[in-house]
Amino acid sequence: MLGEGIIKGMAETAKNFFGSYVSEDRLTTVQYPEERLPQKEAARNFPFLLYDGKDPHAGLRCVACQICEKECPPQCIYIVKSKDRKPDYMGKPQFYPAVFDIDISVCMSCQICVEVCPFEAIKMDKEFELSRRERFDALLLRKSDLAKSNDYYHSICPTDAADVDAKLAEAAAKKKPSPPAAPVGAPPARAA
Repeated sequence: MLGEGIIKGMAETAKNFFGSYVSEDRLTTVQYPEERLPQKEAARNFPFLLYDGKDPHAGLRCVACQICEKECPPQCIYIVKSKDRKPDYMGKPQFYPAVFDIDISVCMSCQICVEVCPFEAIKMDKEFELSRRERFDALLLRKSDLAKSNDYYHSICPTDAADVDAKLAEAAAKKKPSPPAAPVGAPPARAA
């Protein structure tokens, strides 16, 4: 029938219109900013850096490998590697970013930096109200602005954070040294 799609569309529109007066679930708007809809766990806005423990500098997961900087399509990530090293989550001495900046006025929230990070150090935040009055320097987020705790990540993305922590714990368990083997030709140890 000619115009069947238009009739179906008009019926759906009428159902939504009259349904919004009957059911509160059908409301299409909220009184923002007083009312806010909860964001879905998969929501992504701008990147942030994860750290473990209480100290953002000592527990920062980023080892300044600069993969995210190289893969970023708009080139909004700027990293300077440190000269010295600090131990990472497995105790192995690693470099850390002396400077880690993201220009959020250029960031397109593509999440490529998150996907290429081998250390699970950069994740996407749900915070989206980042407007500022100043035009230039206020939209450049420094390492201190970007660093957020693993507990914060657990609060915004509980299932993803649990998966990441399990993967990191598994990697740390694999790297743990096994007890030394007995020398060849030595008599076997006796049970006491």
